[in-house]
Amino acid sequence: MMGAAPPSTDERAPVENARSSPKMEEQFKTDLVKLIPHLRAFARTLTGNAAAADDLAQDAMLKAWDARASYQMGTNMKAWTFMILRNQFYSDKRRSWRSTQLDQEAAERTLLAIDDPSSPLALDELRLSIAKLPPEQREALILVGAGGFAYEEAAEICNCAVGTVKSRVSRARRALQDILNTGGYDRDGRPAGEAMHSILGDAERLSAAR
Repeated sequence: MMGAAPPSTDERAPVENARSSPKMEEQFKTDLVKLIPHLRAFARTLTGNAAAADDLAQDAMLKAWDARASYQMGTNMKAWTFMILRNQFYSDKRRSWRSTQLDQEAAERTLLAIDDPSSPLALDELRLSIAKLPPEQREALILVGAGGFAYEEAAEICNCAVGTVKSRVSRARRALQDILNTGGYDRDGRPAGEAMHSILGDAERLSAAR
């Protein structure tokens, strides 16, 4: 005699989530509370600040509770909540990137490796030289140099590894110095005084477009 046919998709038992029953919801709450020290510790490693870490952990807890219907009971809750916390951290970072005013003086100090960083002519030469760099190197140098972003932040914006950003910035600086030394750039007729504003505008667009 042939065995019984397997149940159809509609006949299979529904996946249990934290809202399947009051008992499941209470268990979810208990397990979530137990993770508070772990969430705070993970948040501290991301923020480097105790107060910011507590705020981040609290936000992640609230998001996890609001999303409890999407959590499948019996799976790894720690990994699930850590993902929520990490996503919240980078979401907050993106908002702060887009609301930060870029500092022209800081950008000049970081970018320029020439004798007179206050010279409009030198700044224009810098802008024109940056334009000659490969796109990946130009992007990394502008974000780290003019934008003032940490390598980790630039890597998140560029969607690549931190080591890749460091390598691109290093190669860009060497290439930029060669271009400046040899004068390998073309004048475009724009006023020299607009140079740093143009570079900072590029940094703003790069960070906001991600």
